[in-house]
Amino acid sequence: MIKNYVLDTNVLIHDPKAIFNFEDNNVIIPFPVLEEIDNLKTRGERTGAAAREINRVLDNLRKQGNLRTGIKLENGGILRIMTLEENGVKIPHYLGKKMDDWILLYALELKKESKIPTYLVTKDLNLRIKAEAAGIEPQDYLTDRVEYENYFPGFIELTVDKKLVEKEKINFNLLDLESKPFPNTYFDLNDGNYYRYSEKEKSLIKLEVSYFTEVFGITPLNREQIFAFDALLNDEIPLVTLVGSAGTGKTLLALAVGLNKVLEEKQYKKLLVSKPIVPVGKDIGYLPGSIQEKMKPWLQPIYDNLDFLFQGKGKKPGEYLEKRDILEIEVLSYIRGRSIPQQYMIIDEAQNLTPHEIKTIITRVGENTKIVLTGDPFQIDNPYLGFSSNGLIYVSSKFKDSNLAAHIYLLKGERSELATKAAELL
Repeated sequence: MIKNYVLDTNVLIHDPKAIFNFEDNNVIIPFPVLEEIDNLKTRGERTGAAAREINRVLDNLRKQGNLRTGIKLENGGILRIMTLEENGVKIPHYLGKKMDDWILLYALELKKESKIPTYLVTKDLNLRIKAEAAGIEPQDYLTDRVEYENYFPGFIELTVDKKLVEKEKINFNLLDLESKPFPNTYFDLNDGNYYRYSEKEKSLIKLEVSYFTEVFGITPLNREQIFAFDALLNDEIPLVTLVGSAGTGKTLLALAVGLNKVLEEKQYKKLLVSKPIVPVGKDIGYLPGSIQEKMKPWLQPIYDNLDFLFQGKGKKPGEYLEKRDILEIEVLSYIRGRSIPQQYMIIDEAQNLTPHEIKTIITRVGENTKIVLTGDPFQIDNPYLGFSSNGLIYVSSKFKDSNLAAHIYLLKGERSELATKAAELL
């Protein structure tokens, strides 16, 4: 049955091409949403870029027909910009003058005039509650969601025949598995024998990384850090996602391997580091100085880790690396349109990115570039993202079938006993 889907502004900002993801149904954009998009198009970095892209998409569609009466989409659906005539519209007494109330009013009027089911699609939890109270069926934008129970942590524990763990290579058919493992899945066999599944060889390969492996002064402190080191050191795996709570070592491990690859092995020409800017107050544009100076407050955790890695070397890491043109601090919004070859990229706090933004970043990766995404999906500053819908979890789920990627969920905090306990209790 054909349905009406009324889209809130935050859905289009989250995914500027969301209108194409509702199959053969009717996609309705209320006129107030266009007003909000217009007000957002000059915003800094991500929001402004998304608003401008939405306008480009709608302008291209406008050339194919009349947006007010409806335009046929390639998937069979109809896109329509809805406007309300002042005469005949009775505004319920419980609606105020907020833009959300106007969008809700449009959904109510559409439901009144239409004979088919009508839904309000929004990432705003409060608006979903208000919509249901007003008699409109609300929905979150579900296209890019990955449910928690379906998330794969990147490793499997198994107890096998003792003779198997004596081998350097184990055919996966010899294991008691319900299905073939995902490429680059890590295995803990018999509590302490670590392997990685190679799709190319159809076998589990014993890890060379151990608790004694040292990279730029850092050694792994637990099983998941061993898995992370193996993935980070493997140049045949160009995409690595490290997921874990505060203090699990995600950023430190990524930086240690990155510095080793750039300074010692010369495998990459430069270390590129960035993170999303999700400010509590003023954004980057209000801060004085160069891009590096503006970014420093947001990248202070990176500099703290660099200071730790350079302890005892008699050098200030920031000045040393930038002077040698080895470290590049990049604003994510400036990555669009670039091609980035032969670099080791670290995108920290990637849980604050939308799936659309993650796609924009990864599609910039050039030849011989490795990209590492780190973050904690339970510590999200973006008000419209959650565990199921953030870019970090989205990309790790979408790439789990690819031999180009490895994903590790770091479980154990190593920063301090207090930090680990705080992550558990607070």
